[in-house]
Amino acid sequence: MALRLEDKKALVAEINAVAAEAHSAVVAEYRGLSAEKMTALRAKARDGGAFLKVVKNSLAKRAVAGTEFECMNDAFVGPVILGFSMEDPGAAARVIKDFSKENEALKVTAVSVSGQLLPASDIARLADLPTREQALAILMGVIQAPVSKFVRTLKEPVAQTARVVAAVRDQKQAA
Repeated sequence: MALRLEDKKALVAEINAVAAEAHSAVVAEYRGLSAEKMTALRAKARDGGAFLKVVKNSLAKRAVAGTEFECMNDAFVGPVILGFSMEDPGAAARVIKDFSKENEALKVTAVSVSGQLLPASDIARLADLPTREQALAILMGVIQAPVSKFVRTLKEPVAQTARVVAAVRDQKQAA
């Protein structure tokens, strides 16, 4: 079904608004995927904090114009699905990478982060980035480590004295 001009303008505006807020973008070729698998991919994307859209290449080029993802214009060749990471930089990459493991028909063609076009092979690096919660947990561990080591150092002379007293006690009881 052909889109009317108003529908095309609305679609371009929607994708442009999403691209302006997104952390990263992934372009993947979906040739050979059934409608059921595409529906499953969209459901995983919704659950994973990613925005996926199948768009005509000419409309995709217009939609990313003026955003940091304009560098992806050359990747819009053939039937492609455009994915944006909305919650954390690796969300769309994780969804597409996990889905492409099960479905070989989905092939990543381009990845973009912070206005830089990366090769499709970098999807694994982007997908392996920690989520916001994981990054905060790592940061808290790094912040907490010096304090806990300091407390352990302060506590050690008292613990060592207690061990020496216990050893002397055991030695006297054995004698």
